[in-house]
Amino acid sequence: MNIAVIGLSHKTAPVEIREKLSIPETQIEQAIAQLSCYPHIEEAAILSTCNRLEIYTVVADPEQATQNVIQFLADHSQLPLQYLHQHLFIRSQQDAVNHLMQVASGLDSLVIGEGQILAQVKHTHTLIQRYNGCTKRTLNRLFQQAITVAKRVRTETSIGTGAVSVSSAAVELAQIKTARLSDCRVAIVGAGNMARRLVQHLLAKKVTHISIVNRSAERAEELAKQFTNAQLKWYPLTDMMSVIASADLVFTSTSSTEPLLNRANLECTLTPNQPLMVFDIAVPRNVDADVNELPQVQAFNVDDLKTVVAHNQDSRQQLVTEAQSLINDELAAFHTWWRSRETVPIISCLREKAETIREQELEKTLSRLGIDFTQKHQAAVEALTRCIVNKILHEPMVHLRSQQDIESQRLVAQTLQTVFNLESCVISRHRLNGEQPYASVTPPLAST
Repeated sequence: MNIAVIGLSHKTAPVEIREKLSIPETQIEQAIAQLSCYPHIEEAAILSTCNRLEIYTVVADPEQATQNVIQFLADHSQLPLQYLHQHLFIRSQQDAVNHLMQVASGLDSLVIGEGQILAQVKHTHTLIQRYNGCTKRTLNRLFQQAITVAKRVRTETSIGTGAVSVSSAAVELAQIKTARLSDCRVAIVGAGNMARRLVQHLLAKKVTHISIVNRSAERAEELAKQFTNAQLKWYPLTDMMSVIASADLVFTSTSSTEPLLNRANLECTLTPNQPLMVFDIAVPRNVDADVNELPQVQAFNVDDLKTVVAHNQDSRQQLVTEAQSLINDELAAFHTWWRSRETVPIISCLREKAETIREQELEKTLSRLGIDFTQKHQAAVEALTRCIVNKILHEPMVHLRSQQDIESQRLVAQTLQTVFNLESCVISRHRLNGEQPYASVTPPLAST
């Protein structure tokens, strides 16, 4: 088996491409099921955020599986294969494992050290566990390990201290683009986590006139109640254009798959000389690109935040180095687990065979001793035979597990398999787990 990741991010594709490949949460299960139908894909998981779409797979045939995933992405996005391919990255084996750990730790984010990505990786891990019919234990373990290292990075380094988020970067950009942000009338379309962070950062900038617009009135009201001292006003989505007509700045952060604002509805709402700034931090975008055709409107999206966060990237390189050191520890731990999962069938079969022989010989001996042999004596003899078997098996098992080199481990395993005639048992156990027999497995990860 091989681990691979294929995807694109803010580093490889502009927002107009990323939004075409974004997969809504309601469609994730169907997408995983579709990927798992390909004969070369054993496991699949999807990480879909505003700045990336990544498909993690465990595959038997890497080349064929890669073609399957890319075709899936082309079909989903309706983009030509040749055009899509230039925006994709492909990583396999240790590079794929390292990449996920960097992503979970915030090292691959638009804003280095931002913590929201960890919550999104946790959510993907939850989906992996929920859709157990589509995913097996390798990706479950991989995401679990990535979450572990991300928590270590956030507690054992200072990378999360003072790190800005996409929301705070959007507010910083607004402050750069306006003469006096605190005097602006602000409308926020959306009431999720992004909107909550926008409110926090706007209040920190002394903005006092903030209106929340959301499809669900209950969620908008709930957001407003979190900031009781700010006296936020909230409105249903049907009032969106009237609220925008009274605003100087608009932030959008909804999960809508279609633009909410475009040239047509803004042209009908704004007077010819009424200026408006729009900051769209959603992917897919909530604001159509054609709004820039209106002379009084300035529109910005998540890709425009790169200039704001450039300083953040440069000043945090030492923290990135510290975080990567922790990631290397977890890479080694994952590599050890990967190797151990291949030895488990050998060890299980060896124990099973020894236990079967022990039980058979014990039964023969006890039957010859007759009824005068007491229960107490029988228990003592059984304990003795168990102890002998465990001591005999101890050395070969320790020797198998202690091999640091994958080829050396394979040689020891194959020797045990041959000497104790375990081949049929080992093959059946691998097949039960949906894996290839030990002797034919390609080394999954290079030694770290």
